[in-house]
Amino acid sequence: STVLEVMCRVMFGDKALTECLAPASTKRCSSMSFLPVEGQILIILVRGTLDRRGICFLEGIQPKSRAVRLFIQKMKKEGYKNGKLEGNFPHIRKEASMYGIPLTLGIEEEYQIIHPETRDLHSYVQELLEQGRLIFPEEELKPEFMQSQIEVGSQVCRNVKELRQEVIRLRRTVKTLADKKGMKIAAASTHPFASWLEQDVNAGERYREVLDKMRGVAERLLTFGMHVHIGFGGPENRDKMIEIMNQLRYFLPHILALTTSSPFWQGRNTGLKSYRSVVFEMLPRTGIPGSFESFSEYQTLVDTLGQVGSAVDVDGNPDATKIWWDARPHPKFGTLEVRISDICTSVDDAVAIAALIQALVAKLIKLRQNNMSWRLYRQHHIKENKWRAMRYGIEGKLIDFGIKEEVPMNFLVLEMLELVDDVIDDLGSREEIEHIRTILERGTSADRQVQAYRSALENGASEEEALIAVVDFLTSETMLGV
Repeated sequence: STVLEVMCRVMFGDKALTECLAPASTKRCSSMSFLPVEGQILIILVRGTLDRRGICFLEGIQPKSRAVRLFIQKMKKEGYKNGKLEGNFPHIRKEASMYGIPLTLGIEEEYQIIHPETRDLHSYVQELLEQGRLIFPEEELKPEFMQSQIEVGSQVCRNVKELRQEVIRLRRTVKTLADKKGMKIAAASTHPFASWLEQDVNAGERYREVLDKMRGVAERLLTFGMHVHIGFGGPENRDKMIEIMNQLRYFLPHILALTTSSPFWQGRNTGLKSYRSVVFEMLPRTGIPGSFESFSEYQTLVDTLGQVGSAVDVDGNPDATKIWWDARPHPKFGTLEVRISDICTSVDDAVAIAALIQALVAKLIKLRQNNMSWRLYRQHHIKENKWRAMRYGIEGKLIDFGIKEEVPMNFLVLEMLELVDDVIDDLGSREEIEHIRTILERGTSADRQVQAYRSALENGASEEEALIAVVDFLTSETMLGV
């Protein structure tokens, strides 16, 4: 079905829609989305200044009110017929999709909670969560393993433009929560000098289980990630998802190189651009996934790991979320989740990377539709390139195993942009994809952190002061444009 977004004030005015469609707790509506489903039942998303959570879903509303009847009449009159949009509607935006795959987007980001005076990490997540529950739905604001980190998750976004709005909204709201408590927020995959020995682990049963099983490895998990979700729809598309994941694995090192933001660890410049990857891969079931013939083969692995107790939930059932690969099918959301990225400090970088991942998936789907596919590479080939991405980022070279030569990353990225060029206009993401060139020109967050560190030292700062300068860069850059 086509998803439509219509400005309510253009059609009916805030007052009429509030009275017809919104619960008593709603104060004002600014826009709403209609999703026609069977029997003309409408799923309605009201956006604006709403209830105490900030958003309200109304499901299964029958088109009985005058406002909804007027809407349906208007759409039929102006060209919306039989589930298809005909005619020109500049004020209506459609979701990105390709050959029956929705290609919706979602993003999860894990932020650092920074003490403004010491610039060190601060175990303050419970206080932020307590305050945040008045604003966020529970699934949008969550604790993570350490009490000095906080995780946000976006709503489902139909296109990259909506994803940008979501990233800005989430960062702005978390900043507001932090400001009220005198804290700051930073987006980077490691903190420049915080010690894992001084961190407090959250008390949740899931985290205690990880700590109990992983012991000293889990205690070192002072890392922060960014996960991008691409929607594949219902169970009928699971085999397609596995097929696309198999091919997408080749591009995972490229994505990592473009997102590196963890050059420091425990007060040291490690010489790597993504030290987070080193730390995280100490866990089992991480890194580049193998390839699978079908979703059922993948599910057999999940069931086996559950049966032997390696990947189970609190009730002892198989739990696919305990498989932490760099890309995986997400069992709850019906998405292909790309997890290899360091978190991008810049909003523009984060949106560009999500757009690139969406475009790569779309391109692979398009190849499939034309009876073609990207070459499948062996896991050990991709792991070699991942190491190079971890070590050198965009300044390094990856191996072209077809010609058995090293190729500079900037050439490979430009080739990748050329590869997806014929799908990005359909996705509406050309502007966001073009920002990848900016990342190549001015460097990733890791490159810029090292520049800030070296610049401070050259200007006479001590080692400690130089690391503090890096934190200041991160807190500032994280909220730029927010």
